[in-house]
Amino acid sequence: MNFAQTPLHRALQQLGRGRGSRLIGASLCALLLSACSLSPDYQRPELSTPAQFKQAEGWTQAKPSDAIARGAWWELYGDAGLNTLVEELNRSNQTVAQYEAQYRQASALIRSSRASLFPSLDLSAGKTRSAQGTGSSSSSLSNNSSGIRNTYNAQLGVSWEIDLWGKLRETLNADEASAEASFADLAAMRLSLQSELVQNYLQLRVIDEQKRLLEATVAAYERSLKMTENQYRAGVSGPDAVAQARTQLKSTQADLIDLIWQRAQYENAIAVLMGKAPADFALADSKSIPALPQIPVALPSQLLERRPDIASAERNVMAANSTIGVARAAYFPDLSLSMSGGYSSSSFSNWIQLPNRFWSVGPQLAMTLFDAGKRSAEVDRTVAVYDQTVAQYRQTVLDGFKEVENYMVQLKVYGDEAGVRQEALDAARESLRLTENQYRAGLIGYLDVVNVQATALSNERSVLNLLQGRLVASVQLIAALGGGWDTQQAFAEQE
Repeated sequence: MNFAQTPLHRALQQLGRGRGSRLIGASLCALLLSACSLSPDYQRPELSTPAQFKQAEGWTQAKPSDAIARGAWWELYGDAGLNTLVEELNRSNQTVAQYEAQYRQASALIRSSRASLFPSLDLSAGKTRSAQGTGSSSSSLSNNSSGIRNTYNAQLGVSWEIDLWGKLRETLNADEASAEASFADLAAMRLSLQSELVQNYLQLRVIDEQKRLLEATVAAYERSLKMTENQYRAGVSGPDAVAQARTQLKSTQADLIDLIWQRAQYENAIAVLMGKAPADFALADSKSIPALPQIPVALPSQLLERRPDIASAERNVMAANSTIGVARAAYFPDLSLSMSGGYSSSSFSNWIQLPNRFWSVGPQLAMTLFDAGKRSAEVDRTVAVYDQTVAQYRQTVLDGFKEVENYMVQLKVYGDEAGVRQEALDAARESLRLTENQYRAGLIGYLDVVNVQATALSNERSVLNLLQGRLVASVQLIAALGGGWDTQQAFAEQE
C-alpha cells in the first residue's frame, strides 16, 4: 500500500498548511504507528498429544453429566450433605479467599495498564514564599527591600505517552494473560480443595460403615462369649474357649475405639476446609455410603481445555511472549506529548487574570544511546523466561496425562479386585454360618469358630477398605480431568 496516496496522508498535507501543523502531524503519525508490536506472534506451544488414553480401552464410558457441565461435579455422588459442605467451602475457605484476592490484584493491574494508553490530566495550585540575599543579581528582587516574595501558582497539565512501538499495549497484553492465569490458578486451587473435602467426606462415611460393622461384630462376639461361658459352667467347654472368646471381643472393641480418632481427623479437616474451627463443627453419622459414580472420560486433546492448571500454564506462556515485546521496545525512543497552562502572580488579589497566564506545549523524545548491554541482557532474560514457561506448560500437560492414566488404571484394578473380594466375603460368611452351627451342635471346639470369625471380619473390612479406595480414586480421576472446568467458557464468563 502506498502511504503517500492514502486519505490519511492527504489530510496530513492539508493540516500541514496551517499553524502548528508539525505538532499535529507528529501526533497523528504517532497514532498511526501505535499498532506496531515487537513481540513474537503467539502460538500455543506444540505438544505430542495421544489419540486416546492408554487405559481408556475397555473403560465403561458414562454419558456426560449435567453436574459436570455445570461445574458441580461433586453432585455425581448424590449426597445432599456433601453438596452443602462443598458450597460452604466455595464461600468460606480461606485459601480460596487468598487466591480470589490475588486475582483481584491482577484485574486491577489490567485497569492500570489500560489507563496508561490514555492521556493523564493533572491540576496543581499552591503558594510559594521565597527570599534571596541583597547581593542577588535578580532584578525581580532588587526593588523589594525585604527580599521576600510570594508567588501564587495554578496549573493544568496534560501528558500522553504515545505507544509508538507497542510497549504499553504489550504490557497490557501481558497483564491480561497474567490475570487469566491467576483466574485459572483460583479455579485450580478451588478444585483441589473441593477434591480434598470430597475425599475426606467419603472416607469418613466409610468409617461410619466400619463403625456399624464393628458394633454389630462386638454384639455378636458378646453373645458368643456369653454362650461360651454358659458352656464352660455346664462343663461342655474348657477355660481356654472362654479366654479365646474374651480375647476376640476385646480386640474388636479396641478396633472400634481406634475408629473414633480416625473419624475425628477427617471431621476436623472438613471443618478447616469450610473455614470453621473444628470445635464449631460436627458431622452426624450417616447410615449409607454414597454410590460410586460413572465418570465420563474426555480425550487427551480435550484435557488441555478441561484442566485449570494447564490453562494457567498456557496463559503464563502468553504473558512471557508479550514481555519479550516490552523488552525489545526499550531499543526505540519514547515519545510523549505534554501541554500545560495556568496563572502565576505575586499577588493573590489579581492572581487569576489574563496578564498572569502562561502556557507550554510540545513533544518530547527520549532514547537511551548507551547502556553497556543492559537492554540486550533484558531481552535475553525475557526470552529465557518464555522458554521456561513453555517447558513448564509442557510438563504440566504431561503430568496431567500421567494423573489421568494412573487413576483410570487404579479404578480398573480396584473394580476387578472388588469382584474377587466380594466372592471371598460371600464364602467367608457362608463358612462362618456353617461353623457356628457346628459349634452349637457341639461338633467342633471354639477355636475353630474364632478362626472363621476372624477371617470373616477381615474380609468384611477389606471390602469396605477397597470401596474407600475406589471412591477416593474416583474423586481424584474427576479432579485430574478438570472437574467441571472449561477454558473457553470460564474465560468468556470472566470477561
